[in-house]
Order: sequence, then structure tokens, then C-alpha cells
Amino acid sequence: MIKLIAFDLDGTIGETVPMCIRAFEKAVSPYAGRTLSEREITQTFGLNEVGMIKMVAGEKWQEALHDFYPVYEKMHEECPEPYEGIRELINTLKKERILVALITGKGEKSCRITLEQFGMQDLFCSVKTGAEDRPNKAEAIGELLHDCHLAKDEFYYVGDAVSDVTACRKAGVTCLSAAWGTTADIRGLEEANPSKVFFSIRDLSHFRSGRGKTHNLFRFLFALINRALQSCRHGHRFHHPHFLPLHHSRLSFLRHGFLSAPQAGHPGGP
Repeated sequence: MIKLIAFDLDGTIGETVPMCIRAFEKAVSPYAGRTLSEREITQTFGLNEVGMIKMVAGEKWQEALHDFYPVYEKMHEECPEPYEGIRELINTLKKERILVALITGKGEKSCRITLEQFGMQDLFCSVKTGAEDRPNKAEAIGELLHDCHLAKDEFYYVGDAVSDVTACRKAGVTCLSAAWGTTADIRGLEEANPSKVFFSIRDLSHFRSGRGKTHNLFRFLFALINRALQSCRHGHRFHHPHFLPLHHSRLSFLRHGFLSAPQAGHPGGP
């Protein structure tokens, strides 16, 4: 029986990863002596903002950190709300007497800024933040299990990154992969965590309510169709031995509400 579910923050609670990258680039690049690329920035992920900035700003890291927080807070105006449905899911879990915690790689200050922006600062029974010298999610999971006197099979972690799957394996717990954000590596998640990748918050809610097994096939087909559409958009042919003709499958999923109809201006739309 699951007694505690911990959530990641960036890319799981809210669409904050793009904003984090832009804030980091704007605030820290002057101290790095060059415009930092997205690749350079994402390679520092896993550490909190102190560790991230130390990696690229060197001796000027304190000045860079000082400038980072106001830029980050200002840019949060672009992301004022968490993902639709996530707050409701957390409140439902709490009504079912399931403990809900937060484990993030963010530092304490940036985490606080985001939770206050989302109005979620009082929603979690425990908030564990990142370290500057190492990825520490596996440690944080172990501490949470110890503090709450829980067995490993009484715990789920919900996160959007392949590194979250790795941390959960290290801690010996189950990871539920959140693939609803725009920055989620869907292929990487499917390879690292097969059968436990969720493409929407509603999908995760169904899993929790005991209806998840009936959705496994649809999740698989949705991912398959998504890959096919991506291939078609890039001018490639898509082949799979168990895949129905694309137009028949897509129409079927549209009729049953599993895919959204194409919008004007998008591939496949008018």
C-alpha cells in the first residue's frame, strides 16, 4: 500500500525548465565571459543553483548568484501557475491520507520562489532540496523513508527526468515518469522506465485510482502514434510490425478523445 508520494518540481509540478534555462543564461553569462548555451546549462542540472553557477562562473560565482535570484523571480511571471490538474491531484492524494512530499534538485531559495509563485508553499509534508556538490535525490528519498518510517514499497517518486529513474533505482523505490512537460525526453523515459511513463496528469490519476491497467495499451499506442507523427513531419516513413495505418489509428483515437484534433497552423491542421 502506497503511503507517501514525492514529486519533483521543474517539469513535473510546472513548466519551469525553459524559464530556468533563460534565467540562468541571462544572469550568469556575464560572469562566465560568454553567452552560455542551453547544452552548457543543462549539463549542470542535478546540482542546486549554487553548484550550477560555481561550475560555469568560477571565482565570480557569488556575484552571479546574487544576480540570479531577482532575474529568476522576475521571469517567473512567464510561468505563474503550475500544470493544470496537479494541485487537484495532490489534494486528492491528501484526502486519501497519502502523504505528499517534494524532492527537487533546486536550491532552497529558488524552490521557495517557485512554490510561493504557485501558491503551493504549504502543500507538502516535507520539502527536500538539492546539494551544490552532487545530485542528492537518492539520499533525500532515503531520508524521507527513514523520517516517515516507511518501507520502500510504500513510496512512489514522480519525476520528469531519466536521472530521476536512476536515483529511484539507487534508492530502491518506484519511479513514475512524468512526460507531460515540453522538455521531457519521452524516448529516454520509455527506455529507462518502460510501462511507467505517463503522458498527462489525468493518466497518472487513473493509475492511482486503479484504472491504470486499462490505460497501458493506450499509453503505448499514443507514444507509437506520436513517434509516427514526428517521423512524418520530418519527411520520414515510419514502420512498425504492430502499427495500424496511421490515418485509421489517428481517426480512431480522435473519436475516442485520446488525441486532440489538429489546430490551424499546425501540421495536419487546415
